[in-house]
Amino acid sequence: MSETAEAGWTFETVQQLRAMAREGVSPEVMSLKLKRSVTAVHAKLAELGITPSAKG
Repeated sequence: MSETAEAGWTFETVQQLRAMAREGVSPEVMSLKLKRSVTAVHAKLAELGITPSAKG
């Protein structure tokens, strides 16, 4: 249920997400490190106005 997943974003987790985005970490790797789905990571990045790295 996405309501539960969205409620799970703590300040610390969001800070980790922002730091990884600054470092150019791909959303797939972010999802593994944060133990969240790639979809959830993409959704949070979009909500924060962060464009994920397009390395590949």
